[in-house]
Amino acid sequence: MKLLLSSCLFIASLYVTSVFSKDALEEPVSKHGQLAVNGVNLVNQYGEKVQLKGMGLFWSIWMPYFYNKTTVDGIKNYCHSNIVRPMVAVDTISGGYLTDPDYEDALVDAVIDAAIEDDIYVLVDWQDFEAENHLEASLTFFDRISKKYGGYPNIIYEPYNEPITLEWSSLVKPYHEAVIKTIRANDPDNLIVLGTPNYSTRLDMAVADPVLNQTNIMYSLHFYAGTQKEANRQIAKNAIDAGLPVFVTEYGTVNADASPPVDAAEAELWYSFMDEYNLSYVNFAISDKDEGAAALIPGTTPENVCQEAYLTESGKLVVAHNKA
Repeated sequence: MKLLLSSCLFIASLYVTSVFSKDALEEPVSKHGQLAVNGVNLVNQYGEKVQLKGMGLFWSIWMPYFYNKTTVDGIKNYCHSNIVRPMVAVDTISGGYLTDPDYEDALVDAVIDAAIEDDIYVLVDWQDFEAENHLEASLTFFDRISKKYGGYPNIIYEPYNEPITLEWSSLVKPYHEAVIKTIRANDPDNLIVLGTPNYSTRLDMAVADPVLNQTNIMYSLHFYAGTQKEANRQIAKNAIDAGLPVFVTEYGTVNADASPPVDAAEAELWYSFMDEYNLSYVNFAISDKDEGAAALIPGTTPENVCQEAYLTESGKLVVAHNKA
C-alpha cells in the first residue's frame, strides 16, 4: 500500500510540474498562438493553460544597446524565455518618449520585430509612474502599436507600468479604460495587462472595482523578493481567489531599489507561488548595470546576453526557473 501511494504521489507531482511549469524555450508562439483569459487563467488558442516566463529589458533611454535582435535571440535561447518586455521610457531627466517619440518608437519596434521573428511573445511596457498625466501621448503610442502589430498573436500590451497613486477608481482605472478603448479599436483580441496602485502591488483595489465589459484583460503584480514577501503573496492569493486574473509583469530577486543581496529563499517562495497559480512572470532586468537586479555582469554586450559566463547571481537563479 505504501509503495502504491508513493508511486501515485510521484506521478501526481510529475503531472503538476508538467501542467504548471515548463521550459519556456519549448513553449513558443507557434505552439500556443492567440492567448486569451479564461477565468483567472491565461490560456492558449486551444483553451489550455499556458505560462509565460522571460526577461524584461532595462529602461530604453538608458540601455538602448540591448534593443535589438541579437539581444532578443540571447533572451530566447540562453535565458530560456518565451517572452521579452521592452520598457518604453516616457519621461525622465535624460529624455524619453515625450522628448523624442520617433527614437523610442524605433527602439520598441526593433524588439517587437525581433520577438515576432524569434517566435516569442512581447510585452510592450509604457514605463511610467504617472501615466494619467501623459494620457494623450499614451493613446498616440498604443494606437500606433496596435495598428502596426495588432494582427500578430505575439503582442501583449502593458499601458501603465507602476502607478504610484492609490487613486484606482478615480485616476488609474479611467486611464486604463481610455487606453483599452484605443487599443481595441485596432486590436480586439490581444492581451492587455493593467497596472495597479502602489507600484503594481495593490491588486485588492482592482478586485474592489475591476474594469468591466472587456475580454482578455489581466492585472499586473510586481514584487521584489527582498522587500515584498508573504503579505504581498496573500494579497495576490486573495485577488486570484476573488476571480482576478493576474500577470507578474515585473519581478526581482533582490530589494525593491534593485540593490543586493539576492534573497534566494524568498524568491523560491515566490516561484512556488507563481507556479502553483500558473502565473506568468517576467524578470527585471536584462541589464549590465552594477546592481543586484541586473541579470548580466558589467560590460556584457548583446552578443553575450544570457550566456552562462555573463550571468550574475540573480541571472542564474532566474534562468534556472525559466528552464524548470
